Amino acid sequence: MKAVRFHVTGEPSVLQLDDVETPTPGSGEVRIRVEASAFSPADNGIRAGILPIPVTLPHTPGYDVSGTIDALGDDVSGFTVGDRVIGFLPMTAPGAAAEFVIAPANVLAAAPLSIPLADAAAIPSVALTAWQALFDEASLAEGQTVLIVGAGGAVGGFAIGLAKHAGAHVIATASERSHKSVRAAGADVVIDHTRESVLDAVTEPVDVLLNLAPIDPEEFTALVGLVRDGGVVVSTTAWMPAPSDESRGVRSVVMYVRSDAERLARIVSLVDEGVLRVEIARRVPLAELADIHQQAADGTLRGKVIVLPNA
Repeated sequence: MKAVRFHVTGEPSVLQLDDVETPTPGSGEVRIRVEASAFSPADNGIRAGILPIPVTLPHTPGYDVSGTIDALGDDVSGFTVGDRVIGFLPMTAPGAAAEFVIAPANVLAAAPLSIPLADAAAIPSVALTAWQALFDEASLAEGQTVLIVGAGGAVGGFAIGLAKHAGAHVIATASERSHKSVRAAGADVVIDHTRESVLDAVTEPVDVLLNLAPIDPEEFTALVGLVRDGGVVVSTTAWMPAPSDESRGVRSVVMYVRSDAERLARIVSLVDEGVLRVEIARRVPLAELADIHQQAADGTLRGKVIVLPNA
């Protein structure tokens, strides 16, 4: 089979398209004929060797997958050959930028029916990040207000949709190029942080501050002042701390996304119900994945990109 791999960490040029043996599922595993994988910023960091995620070289990137189950290992229940599935794969294992990938059965959920199977690869890790940040970490509830900083990306879109579905009031910051998608996702208020101060624009305390952007630490600390006493700060930027304000009971957490098939199945239901939107910016073949990594490294990549092994 064909698979994109890097044999050493480094620049995007270390990615190459290899011929490798088709893997065989072990106990509790399935083999997926990949319809698509999704590029994520962490893929760029793992390839560059700057994210402390231990992978065995050569390594295939792409921990988000959609596809069709092609073979079952021993002790797999709940799935059959031919099932259309999506999943957030273990980040230390070989990824889905390939024609086939092995997946633990317990991380998979049935794919949505309302969108193309390939596009569903854009869901797992980003939607789970949004869910876990808002509900598992911040316990966001109906009637509360959440401020989402850096809402223009894929996680932000899902976070807005999930928060609105929960009955929350959503304030989102995004640059002008993302305003249309942020509003379409359901944000009540959109702040262009490149043109106005978020501190000035938010005039009432918020219950939850969700940071999705690599902002200046001093700015982040100042934004905590917008959180009500007893509120919560959640950040997905794992390389920087999340400030708190213990004097006012404002706690903070830096979160790391976890596989959760039950949550993922609920997210799929919300996609099929039209509550959550899945936006794809580009669809590229395996041979162009190195170019996507280069654009990400250069800071010019925009929107969610999925990779099609059979394009």
